[in-house]
Amino acid sequence: MTRLIFASLFALSATVGTAQAEFAKIEDVDAFRAAVEGKVLKRPFVTLEVSPGGEISGKGLRWPVTGNWQWQDGYFCRDLYWGESELGYNCQEVRLNGGKIRFRSDRGTGDYADFSIN
Repeated sequence: MTRLIFASLFALSATVGTAQAEFAKIEDVDAFRAAVEGKVLKRPFVTLEVSPGGEISGKGLRWPVTGNWQWQDGYFCRDLYWGESELGYNCQEVRLNGGKIRFRSDRGTGDYADFSIN
């Protein structure tokens, strides 16, 4: 049940009604690293840091979030854990709009989550 709650929090959009066209697709790993390096990604109840070296760390609700990522064929592919729950491997499209970054699951065909970049 807790896995479902976190997955829902992580997957739902923080910005209702924001058009996909307003976000520019990040095409390569260097652009992605430049967007997230030294930054904290935030949305309600979730705070994440995505290191340029491939680690993910943070907090979701009150449990730790950990994982690893790699850039593969234009997508952010990650393994993610929330506390003791494995959220699994997923490759996501990444888009940027000023101070917001959007991760869209299933290679850009699934749900998305918007984070502010701080």
